Parts: sequence; C-alpha cells; structure tokens
Amino acid sequence: MHFATILLISLGLAMDAFAVSVSSGVVLTCFRKRYALKIALFFGVFQAVMPLIGWSTGLTFRNYISAVDHWIAFVLLSIIGGKMIYESLIT
Repeated sequence: MHFATILLISLGLAMDAFAVSVSSGVVLTCFRKRYALKIALFFGVFQAVMPLIGWSTGLTFRNYISAVDHWIAFVLLSIIGGKMIYESLIT
C-alpha cells in the first residue's frame, strides 16, 4: 500500500474521530477525566481495528468478486447518486 493512501485514510479517520469527539464533548454536561479517557480509548481501538477488519475482509473476498467488482461499484454509486438527486428534488 502506498504511503499517500495510508496517509489519506488516516487523515479521514482522524477527521471523523475529531467530529465525533467534539460532538461528544458538547453533549457532556460535566467534564471528568474518566469519561475523556474512556472515549479516547474506544476511539483509538476502533479507529485502529476497523481498517484492519476491512482490509482482511477484502483480501478474503477478493477472489470471489474480482470479476464483478466494477459492477458492484457502479450499482452502489448509482444508488448513492440517485438518492442525492431524489433528496435535492424533494426539499
């Protein structure tokens, strides 16, 4: 895996964790170090484990879907695009 790919994935995960951490901090009425450490521990573990699970799952199913992977991407992106168009027309 290229260094730039790893860097971009880690940057995206860091921005996601930052957004959730900020919103969690806004919701908490009283600040305690115990809560902050618990949240940091959960974010750290999940942000490290989730890409590894996705990578290992992708390696497992690579042989099964490599012939139709472009069609799967096409269908998923079409659904997302269609939903965006639908929502823009409804509101």
